[in-house]
Amino acid sequence: MVIHVDADACPVKDEVYKVALRHDLPVNVVANSFMRVPQHRLITRVTVPEGPDVADDWIAERADAHAIIVTSDILLAERCLKAGARVLSPKGKAFTENSIGQAVATRAIMEDLRGMGEQTSGPASFKPADRSNFLSALEVEIQKLKRGR
Repeated sequence: MVIHVDADACPVKDEVYKVALRHDLPVNVVANSFMRVPQHRLITRVTVPEGPDVADDWIAERADAHAIIVTSDILLAERCLKAGARVLSPKGKAFTENSIGQAVATRAIMEDLRGMGEQTSGPASFKPADRSNFLSALEVEIQKLKRGR
């Protein structure tokens, strides 16, 4: 089992470290710029070259049935789900085969609206309850993987 974090704008990296260390799970923190991570044998900083989707490609290439992916990128979530990984948003929402289609469609609609000059509100701000939801969701996904479900 491994956790891959799409780290550039991830507000729950510290929570990932805490839970992963408790379960003795490796974590890959993936970004296209230097990012400080704790020095621990289970935590690896992966700095990928600049470029569109380079970090996403690195994560997607390693996504499998034994991986948990933490990302707010819906298209990356879709790629990882297709590879059999479990995917969580930093707010604790689990992306699933049943929910990803609607998320991708909504993203496309919002992108089209922005392209036509519409002002959209963007995602809701990150709240303390989101951090708690994420911790609970990560624990649930780890337990499912440990039980082989």
